[in-house]
This record gives sequence, C-alpha cells and structure tokens, in this order.
Amino acid sequence: MSLSYSYPGIYIQELPLSTHTITPAPTSITAFVGYTHPWKTANFNTAVQLFSFTDYETYFGGLYTSGLVGSHVAQAVYAFFLNGGNNAYVVGLRSEALVGNVSKGNFGNDADNFAFQAQILPDSTVPSLGVQLYALEPCDIVPMTATVTNLRNSTGATPAVYDTFDLIITYGTRVEVYRSVNITIAQGSANSLDKLINGISSLVTVEPISGNTYGTAFPYVAPALPVPPTPVNFTIGTVVTYPATPAPLPTGFTGSFSPSDFLPIFQANSSLDNVEIFNLLLIPGISDNTALSAALAFAERKRAFAIIDPPPEATAFQIPNSPLPPIASLIASVPTSQNGAIYFPYLKATDPVSSLPTSVAPSGYVAGVFATTDSTRGVWKAPAGIGTPLIGTTGPVATGVMNDMQQGVLNLDSINCLRTFSNSTVVYGARTLVAGNTAFAQSKYVSVRRMTLFIEQSLVSSLTWVVFEPNDEPLWIAIRMTIEAFLLSLFNQGALQGSQPSEAFQVKCDSTTTTSDDQQNGVVNIIVGVALLKPAEFVVITISQLAGQPA
Repeated sequence: MSLSYSYPGIYIQELPLSTHTITPAPTSITAFVGYTHPWKTANFNTAVQLFSFTDYETYFGGLYTSGLVGSHVAQAVYAFFLNGGNNAYVVGLRSEALVGNVSKGNFGNDADNFAFQAQILPDSTVPSLGVQLYALEPCDIVPMTATVTNLRNSTGATPAVYDTFDLIITYGTRVEVYRSVNITIAQGSANSLDKLINGISSLVTVEPISGNTYGTAFPYVAPALPVPPTPVNFTIGTVVTYPATPAPLPTGFTGSFSPSDFLPIFQANSSLDNVEIFNLLLIPGISDNTALSAALAFAERKRAFAIIDPPPEATAFQIPNSPLPPIASLIASVPTSQNGAIYFPYLKATDPVSSLPTSVAPSGYVAGVFATTDSTRGVWKAPAGIGTPLIGTTGPVATGVMNDMQQGVLNLDSINCLRTFSNSTVVYGARTLVAGNTAFAQSKYVSVRRMTLFIEQSLVSSLTWVVFEPNDEPLWIAIRMTIEAFLLSLFNQGALQGSQPSEAFQVKCDSTTTTSDDQQNGVVNIIVGVALLKPAEFVVITISQLAGQPA
C-alpha cells in the first residue's frame, strides 16, 4: 500500500515478509483398506477418518470373526491404536463375489513371444540392462522358459503361471516401472505391451519375435546406435487350467476374496485418493499380487509408504515333511517398490470375540510402531530394534519363530522379521522391498525412504505460495531461504548427516537452474540435496585381550 505524503516527518509502512514457513508434513496418518463387517459398516468404499478404536466401532461395527481372506482390518486397526497410532482412515469393502470353484478360461496364443531391445549403448562403468517380470495373477498361459539375455550377460528366469506382471527395467541407477502389464493383449490394442513401452521407455523397445502370432513386426528405432544386441526373450508355453477353491466362510456370509474389490479404491478420484495426505497404506491380511501391485502403485503416487503382510501360511524356513512354503521362496513374487516393506510372520493373539487363540496379520502392529517411533524419535529413526515392543501379542506364530542365522537369510531377501527377545516381541528389520536391488541403493532402508517422502510432502504442501509469483531473482532467493530454514531445523534435530549444515544439505535455485527459456515457460527449477541418516544395521565389535602389561 502506497502512502500519501503531505507533511514533513516520519512515515511508517508495514510490509509482508518475503519468506514463508514450511510446515512439516505429518508422518504416520495410516490408511487401511479391506473387508469390514458386512452388515454393520456405515458406508462401503468411503474413506472415514478415525482417531480411536471407539470411532472404528461407531462406523464399522467393531471386531468380528470371519474366515474371509482380507478381513483383518478390524484387528489391524485395533493393534494400530493399541501400539501408539492416533490418526487413521479406513475404507471398508464388501465382498461381491460368490463362494464356489473358479476356473479361468483358456487364452489363445496371441502373445506367444516378444523381445525387449536396448535403446542405449552399454557402458563399461554401468551394470548391464535388466528386465524383470513380476507375476501378479494366475492365468492359463504359462511362461515355461524365460531366458534373459542382458547387454553383457545371460541369466535364467523362474517359470510362473501368470499373464499379468509388474515390469521393471533397470540400467545402472535408471529405473522404469510399468504396473499390471497384461501380456495377452494383442499388439496395437490399448494397454498392449507395445503401446505401454514403445515411445515411452527411454531404455528399451519391445517387438515380436519372428514366427509368433503376436502381430506384425514393427521397426526397431535407435538413431545413431549400432545394430542392437540380442533381444531379451520371454517365451510362453502351453495352455493349462488353473482351478482355485476359496475357503468356506461362516454361515450367512456369501462373500469371497477378489482383487477386483480392492482395485477401484486405488484408482484416480476414489474416496481415498481424494484424501489430501496419508503416509502409511495397509491392506491387512492380503498377499494377492494384483491387489498388492495396485496398492504399491497408489502409494507411490500419493507419496505414501505401504506396509505389506506375508502369506499367512508362510514359514520361517522349510519344515521337513510339511507342505507349507517358506517365506524366502515366496518373496520373489512380491511386487517390487521402494515405497513398501514386508513384515513377517503373523502374530499370536487372543480373539476378542471367541476368546480363543488366533493369528493376526502383523501390519497393524507395525504401523503403530511407526507412529510411536515418529512421535518419540522422528521419522528419520528406523522403526525397529529392541525399543519397539509390540503390544497385544504373545509373539510370532510357531512357524515363524527363527534364530539369528535364519533371520540373516531373510534379511538379505528384504524380509523384515518380528522376533521375541526377553519376553518382548519387537520389530527387528528395517529394509524396503528393493533393498537387494542396487538400482534402488538410495532407498534400501525404511527410514531413509520415509524421510525422503516426508521432505517431499513438506515441500510440496508448503510451497504452493510460489505459484504465479514473478519468476525472477527475488523469488529464487525467497525459495532458497524458505527451504534452507526448514532443512536447518531438521539438521538441528539430528535428522541429517554432517557436523555442519553445509555437509547436511544444499539448496539451489538461481539462474543456473532456471534458464531464460524456463522463465518464458513459467518454470522454476529447485534442486535440493540432503544427506540422510542410515540405520546402524550391523554393529561390529572387535575385542582384543591385553595380557602381560606392566603395572
């Protein structure tokens, strides 16, 4: 506001501050998705915010016993609040499928063979190209052989009985992820493999292998590159029938688990998608890969972190003469994401309805530990260790009890274990689903990935004032000052590495990051670098004995 000057003297004008404050984003708002009480749920498919388990009883009818896969929501929410959680959203689902035998029909061989070919030259300093297919759902087309020919080496892939995959392509630290790719869709159709990859991927193209019925070959385009290397081949074999018989359910309950009950919740503009911010995503008791893949993709888009439950029948190791599968044999099929972690095994508890012993999916307990650790130590502290006792359980189920050496094997497979020490059951692992993948080295640990998401969420929600401001040096200075003040507060809390701020973070926003062309297009480029803390996962103590020393 300009002043009117009329008399000799001093005039005072108040000006707004040129800097703004970045409000730290919340870190442990937890979203639960799954089957709730079929008759007492107030609104299905609607995200309802809760601040206590009493709220859950009001809107979803409280605890109940059901044999339905994925009906662990009530127990998970109860465990979440019991272990320190205080803010949650619950989306109740109702099973729409009928109990009965399911037999999928036979597919034709319209997608028999296809090849991935490199778009970039191999570099002697960079690892070779890797193409991985992660199976999602049973089908009738069986990839019997899958010989992967990389740019410089060949490896074998594991056969599976699937037609829908998560496709992950890596080259050094460059990663491309394509979710729920269905390889049975004919070439050229919407959502077919070539439509998803060609012209979109900067690493590979895909084309039919000579002699198959996938469709007419389309040209390989790679300007200025030599003849491409041998393709990465995935050959699909015989047609089979895959039966599935759901477990019996309580009398009067005619539902059965179906991934299609979950998928709409993870779509754009769903009730949960319209929740502005949540940090943790749980689908308690679900180990179906189609649902998990959709949940992980949704978590990535919402800058959230998914806590994954293992299959309930999984064991810590191979039990002699037992048909139960060890968890290590199942982890390879779990969809890969840096925004997720799996916790094993199920936990023993007392069913509050029947007062009988029962086993409960661990994700609700773990989410409560996340919330407690965030409030007492900070999101940068790994939610694991002796200081993370789980309340409301008497320990892991019998098939999940393990020793140190057995956990060592699972830990390297990115399986976070729940173990009992001195009569206290604790979270004893802190790795993400991609801990073993060098392309995701920066996201190896849960606390590191969650800290990254926390910083991203805080900046995104608090920098909206920048939009439509004049794009020049004064704005850039204000942006730098605002972000530096926020990161300095984190450094002072011990959340970043380094002995001084310059070692802990850097913020760049000036004419070197935002060119004149960017200004013409209304773009401001901000580069933020932070040195995040890594947990002390392996503590090595070297002891030497002093003997014969003079007094």
